[in-house]
Amino acid sequence: MLNVLLTVVGGLGLVVAALSGPLGRAPLSAPLLALLTGVVFGPEVLGVLDLPTVLEGHQELHDVSRLLLAVSVMSVALRYPFRDVRARVRPLLVLLVVAMAGMALLTTVVSAVVLGLGLGAAALLGAALCPTDPVLASGVVTGEPAEEGIAARTRQLLSLESGANDGLALPLVLAAVALAGPLTGTRALTESLWQVLGAVVLGAAAGWLGGKALRTAERSGSISAGPLLVYTLLLAFFVLGVSGLLHFDGVLAVFVSGLAFNAVSSMDERASENKIDEAVNRFLVLPLFVLLGAMIPWREWGELGWWRGTLLVLGALLVRRLPILLALKRPLSLPWRDAVFLGWFGPIGVSALFYLTMEAHRLGTDPEVLAAGTLVVVASTAVHGITTAPGLALYRRAATGGTRKAVE
Repeated sequence: MLNVLLTVVGGLGLVVAALSGPLGRAPLSAPLLALLTGVVFGPEVLGVLDLPTVLEGHQELHDVSRLLLAVSVMSVALRYPFRDVRARVRPLLVLLVVAMAGMALLTTVVSAVVLGLGLGAAALLGAALCPTDPVLASGVVTGEPAEEGIAARTRQLLSLESGANDGLALPLVLAAVALAGPLTGTRALTESLWQVLGAVVLGAAAGWLGGKALRTAERSGSISAGPLLVYTLLLAFFVLGVSGLLHFDGVLAVFVSGLAFNAVSSMDERASENKIDEAVNRFLVLPLFVLLGAMIPWREWGELGWWRGTLLVLGALLVRRLPILLALKRPLSLPWRDAVFLGWFGPIGVSALFYLTMEAHRLGTDPEVLAAGTLVVVASTAVHGITTAPGLALYRRAATGGTRKAVE
């Protein structure tokens, strides 16, 4: 099966590489194309990828999503000069504290009302679906159309939020696990503090040491130009591995290490080499979404009912985030177009899969929670992938009055 998967993913990667120009302008993102490929080659259509559904294969999806998130949040942490990151701390805190909690609460309410779930199961969905996905969000903020058409501050806020809230959603997930299972509130709080504080300390130390070591190696000439782009990937995997051994929040630790590395290294001096995020989100994302497409729990989706499934998707896409960003327009100092843009483009993807499968591992598989969560992930991948190109065009038209000048 591995050889079949490699063949499918490799062929898809070649197509994406060959058609990268047209795909960048078309309403069809690489993750959506990978998802459709997984469906076509999966057991329900061609049967080439004969894989179990998410309900049986959630551990494999968890491991793949963990690796992909680590690479993605590292690229987010290195995407902008550290001085720009530091300038966005205040609005970023508003997004991480107020917006993320609000998104978890609203999603919990929508899940309970639409699906008739108990508080514990609804909270599991609300916590898992609240983070903004850095993998899907990268398609909105990177590349020439986004960099010329979207205000730099808005792109930076969406990127940094998506990188930070993936790890910081963990306390909300642990609180939901406590509501739904045997974990006590005290144990959930203790574990949250251990994982988050440990991640911050480990990430800051590893990133600082990694950045200093790279500077020293560059000055002495002991490092060649070749490994520079993979240096941060190796740092991400190192931090992720150590976090796993110490039971820290690995995704948060990798993001913090990237910020610390950014602050002390010479990344600003060779910005042209820092293209890791575009490559990651165009190619390394493909295997996960091919797997997801082949592992869709179609029967459990059907058991949700078409009207309940439709209402859940609409609630997750329209109610989860947009009202909160509009309400925070003034505290975030956003014009209307940017508030609407940030409110709409808060995709649900790899981070949601990561937490849904974590919950399944800790509590056992809940078919309704996993089916509902994956339905929202697939819907967000499709809808946000289709609306990215027209959304960028509409934003630019609103910002420039239809002229071709770059947005300030």
